[in-house]
Amino acid sequence: MEKPLSTETQPATRMSSSAHTANLVRFNLSRWFAVVALIAITVIAVAAGALLDRFVTQRLLWQEALLIKEFVQSLVQVQTPLQAFLADPARSQDAQTEAAFAHIGSMPGMLRANVYDPRGRVIWSSDPPMIGRSFGPNAELDSALAGHVVTRSADPSHPEQGKDEHLGLKNPQPVFVEIYVPVLDVRGERVLAVIEFYKNPKALLAALGQLRQYIVLGAATSGVLLFLALFGLVRRADLTIRRQQRQLVDNETLAVIGEMSAAVAHGIRNPLAAIRSSAELIQGGDLAQAHDAAADIVAQSDRLETWVRELLAYTRPLDEAIAPVPLQPLVNRCLSEVQRETQRRNIRVHTALAADLPAVRGDALLLGQVLGSLLANAIEALDGEGQITVRGDWDRGQSQVTLSVHDTGRGMTGAQLERAGKPFHTTKPRGLGVGLALARRVIERFGGRLEIDSGPERGTTVRLHLAAA
Repeated sequence: MEKPLSTETQPATRMSSSAHTANLVRFNLSRWFAVVALIAITVIAVAAGALLDRFVTQRLLWQEALLIKEFVQSLVQVQTPLQAFLADPARSQDAQTEAAFAHIGSMPGMLRANVYDPRGRVIWSSDPPMIGRSFGPNAELDSALAGHVVTRSADPSHPEQGKDEHLGLKNPQPVFVEIYVPVLDVRGERVLAVIEFYKNPKALLAALGQLRQYIVLGAATSGVLLFLALFGLVRRADLTIRRQQRQLVDNETLAVIGEMSAAVAHGIRNPLAAIRSSAELIQGGDLAQAHDAAADIVAQSDRLETWVRELLAYTRPLDEAIAPVPLQPLVNRCLSEVQRETQRRNIRVHTALAADLPAVRGDALLLGQVLGSLLANAIEALDGEGQITVRGDWDRGQSQVTLSVHDTGRGMTGAQLERAGKPFHTTKPRGLGVGLALARRVIERFGGRLEIDSGPERGTTVRLHLAAA
């Protein structure tokens, strides 16, 4: 069922293909990808660089600690007096033991060396005031007494990183390395002591600084290359999409022009033939025939004028202001306009509008034209007697109102339903095929949607889902 909208006082139209394309082009894929990709790659590069720097730093410090452990263990194996002193700190130190401790205290980059017995008491230190002292809880020392090598870097400028045993530690550099090495007996079964090293490994720190520079440079270079490669692909895809989009719009425009030309040519052919025949009757007929022929010419001319108005309405922009539109007065007005036609055809009209139906967003004149067109289509769909039902439903609290028009006519087949609402498609001999399409555009313009439900021998229902004001 379909009848064109009357647009004598208020034109309405669909959005043109070029306007639709302009809306699509507003989303600049290349620009958005450049921003998002730049942020994402920067975050990933910084995170990856930080993780790599942390891993390499810990690995090098661990390697430094293992080398010191091997040195200390080999020294204990060779120096029997040192081994005996560590096993029994109460005994006095001989010359070999003092020489061994002096050797440990003079290692490159050494700031301080402390030797702890199994109870956590300092039994020797390169800083003599530390000898004999015990300090507060130390998780690293406890782990070393359990036989594990522990290493960590510390910054004396941060008090939260400090320990009691850091008291009096002189460090010319902002960062030092703290290494705990367990000393095992000859058989490697028991921890005799733990040596705590405070070192300032200049060569290691310099290597780490240089490595950090390489990591930053590598991450930055990789990020830039990845960004350029991805941006190049996306840019090319964006240009391809735009080019194909323009081609699709051009093809759609040509297709619409072709359909419109065929519809107009087919529609105008019959009125022109009737006008010509009427004019010939006027030339050779009597006065009565001339009056009938003139009336036919006027009717066919009005028909052509209506089609021209419809085409103009279909190609002019919608610029009406959106305002609240009460549905009850709108439905009553439209039903009163078709009352004479429904009475003449013995068509029953039933309305069922919810009592608390809210106003909807739209334009009163355009919505009235849409509803009038749907009522006219329903009337034409009924062969003789039948019923038209206008319903208005609304779930309280929801933001959408449903206005439906149902007729008990023949209904549409699946193929007809699939093409219903497409421009220049109609099943009526006197239709141009823009009424239902224009109605859909008007409803969508106001933020709603139009649905058609139909089937053979079960009538047709057109639902307007409108946004509540």
